[in-house]
Amino acid sequence: MRDNNVRKLYIRYFDIGLHPKTQNPFPISPIHFQENIQSFEIVPVIFIQNKVMLEQKIDVKDLAEKTIHLIAEINQKNKINCAEIQIDCDWSLKSKDNYLKFIEQIKKLSHKKLSATIRLHQVKYFKKTKIPNVDSGVLMFYNMGSISPDSLNSIYSREISERYLKSLKKYPLRLNYALPIYSWAIHIRDQKVLGLRSKMNFVALKNDKNFEQINPIFFKVKQSNYKNGVYYEENDLLKIESISAENLKEMAEDLNQNTTQPPREIIFYDLDEFNLKNYEKNIFKQTVSCF
Repeated sequence: MRDNNVRKLYIRYFDIGLHPKTQNPFPISPIHFQENIQSFEIVPVIFIQNKVMLEQKIDVKDLAEKTIHLIAEINQKNKINCAEIQIDCDWSLKSKDNYLKFIEQIKKLSHKKLSATIRLHQVKYFKKTKIPNVDSGVLMFYNMGSISPDSLNSIYSREISERYLKSLKKYPLRLNYALPIYSWAIHIRDQKVLGLRSKMNFVALKNDKNFEQINPIFFKVKQSNYKNGVYYEENDLLKIESISAENLKEMAEDLNQNTTQPPREIIFYDLDEFNLKNYEKNIFKQTVSCF
């Protein structure tokens, strides 16, 4: 972070889901800071599951008050003074009314700058999906495809992104861009996806005699084994999905060509020791310099 002169961190404070028993909104795993981060500008990010906003009887004002209260509590405990809050929700046509009202309440109660995450489909079809009343948006330029046993990368596909990029020039909200630096493996058995395996060390996988690399993105299980608490059966497949340095520069160039207002910020998702080890430290500056 020092090498890249990073001053601002977007930090997930908590998720909001529905309680399994009461079906009322509640905070999921609020953050606990283990060290002092006062040298950074902090933006709390709250992820709201879409099913919360789909609840017809939801008290939006009450939820906004509780959200602001918990953010303030975490800030106070950790002596953090934030100027901005970010709301992350993949809202749908059915949940948009509640979501847009929730944003209005957060804006009114927080007296802070407000940003919201925006997906590619929400840019292209903004007349239907509507635009939240925020100061700026963050376009999440990842998770473009479906998680499947085929050979396509679900994190990033230039072909899929090109269907949406032209719409950026017409989008009325000022956007910053979030680019992916994470990777995972998709666990496949008999052409069915069993799950995502995050933080999979590909070098360790290559050196593991239980697995055999059969092409650049697929590993095959040679003999049944347990790895990191997961059972892999003989002939299971692991499909590796990752983002190369070339991908990042390509994304930045494509976005730059299709934008009318250059972004004020480029956000890399997500800041994690495991993810950062996969890149040369100068790739971040190179990517940002494309804009």
